[in-house]
Amino acid sequence: MWKAALADTPREAFNWRLAFSVICFGLMGAARGLDEGLIGTTVTQKSFIAEYGLSVTPTQNKTQLASRVGNITAMVQIGSVGGALIAFIACDKLGRIWATRQLCTIWIVGVIIFITSNGSYGQVLAGRFIMGLGIGQTTVVAPAYLAESAPRSIRGLCICIFSGSVYLGIMLGYFANWGTSLHISNNTSKQWIDATILHLVFAGIILVMSLFALESPRWLAKVGRDEQAATNMSKLRKLPIDHPYVRAELIDIHDQLDREREATLGAGFLGPLKELFILKGNRYRILLGLGCQLLGQWSGAQSITIYAPEFFALLGTTGSSEKLFATAIFGVVKFVSALICAFFLVDFIGRKRSLSIGIIIQFISMLYIAIYLTAVPGISSGEVQSGTAKHAGTGAIVFIYFSGVGWALGWNSIQYLIGAEIFPLRVRSLGTSMIMCFHFANQYGNSKAVPLMLLDGAPGLSPKGTFWFFSAVTLLGLGFVWFFLPETAGKSLEGMDEMFNLPWYTIGRNGAALTAGKGSVSEAMALGDSEKVAGMGGAEQVENSNEKRT
Repeated sequence: MWKAALADTPREAFNWRLAFSVICFGLMGAARGLDEGLIGTTVTQKSFIAEYGLSVTPTQNKTQLASRVGNITAMVQIGSVGGALIAFIACDKLGRIWATRQLCTIWIVGVIIFITSNGSYGQVLAGRFIMGLGIGQTTVVAPAYLAESAPRSIRGLCICIFSGSVYLGIMLGYFANWGTSLHISNNTSKQWIDATILHLVFAGIILVMSLFALESPRWLAKVGRDEQAATNMSKLRKLPIDHPYVRAELIDIHDQLDREREATLGAGFLGPLKELFILKGNRYRILLGLGCQLLGQWSGAQSITIYAPEFFALLGTTGSSEKLFATAIFGVVKFVSALICAFFLVDFIGRKRSLSIGIIIQFISMLYIAIYLTAVPGISSGEVQSGTAKHAGTGAIVFIYFSGVGWALGWNSIQYLIGAEIFPLRVRSLGTSMIMCFHFANQYGNSKAVPLMLLDGAPGLSPKGTFWFFSAVTLLGLGFVWFFLPETAGKSLEGMDEMFNLPWYTIGRNGAALTAGKGSVSEAMALGDSEKVAGMGGAEQVENSNEKRT
């Protein structure tokens, strides 16, 4: 399997420079993961609860408490909407490397404001909002860089290092808070601050690594720095500039840029924005990306990640330490699943099949939990259960873990991968930025809604109603993927144009098969299309003559 998938890629392309760049930008996924893992467990820490009044009191009922907790957990998502918008400007104007440096700086400033809040609820919200401005940018900058720098045969793997790092951050966040709950007093804020310092560690590592990383060759070509683009591509592939593999990639990049310049609808921000929604192929891409985000975010698995301790308590896990430990193991399960997806699935069985398997696992898990909560409604109120009900409850907890496996194999990996690889170079930053804005807007709404949805009676759906809702959305997502999502594994970034210009009703079902080897010199080389490869020299001559005239 490995040999078949990698046969068309020179061995030199898998080298330390590429690995260094993938690790540097892949680690940015830990920004989101750390926040999700830490804040979900931080709000259950006794020291944090006491410091910020997160308990039911005569002046604060359950609904008000749910809203207060939701504000704290969701503030990073609000900031991330702004961060994703900033990333479009930073990526296009500063480049991928300098965009990384400025987002790390913003992230660090936000964390410092948060951990020095000293009981100030307003400062907590401000610090977490600023954290979001930095963290939100990572979801645009990192996938874009990884998609543009990785060889197409392992592009999915490289981008999935980012989504895998999300779970590395979640796992470390869970274990950090579990450890501090055991070894640091409940009466000091150090209990949650010491764990939160992990943010500063990762931001510092990424900032230092960015000083030695190479800029994206595709961004350099886009801004007219062709010589530097060729040099960086040569270094990333560890091949001479005149090697056919490097030449093919550079020709494809310039061909796509030429096509985009011909189709341009204006300069500045409005030009790419119009291209994104008016041009038929781009319109399908943006709607596909938005659909994936909507269905993924409301499928429920992301909610379980953020509110894992509450969900384990809902299914009968008691005791603060026990809930945190169960949550930490949940993080390990998702991290391992994400690695399996990155190394063995997404490039080798394809994006579509990997996502479908993940959604099916997630649907079965959500459906079991919904049926269990319907059949045993007293579990959420702490009633003593029969032996059969207890065994069924153990099964429900196991299916919580399975839902994490499904999410890691499916939506979590694809939501970053698809957005990064489907857009043309001219609108890639804008398209990815808009998709991630939508992602964080939905995640904010999800973070605010779920605590209220779990309440019995208005305005809630009750625990069983919430899981029936998740099951329905997950099933709808499976149908969406089957009909609308094309297979992009093995296609070059520049070869996507041919596929997305097909009639809309054929793209998802047959787009990859109908356009195999078309629209890209790189793909033609891999498929042995001698006629197209022979034209490579002619394309270079035309390009060189154009350069001489200018």
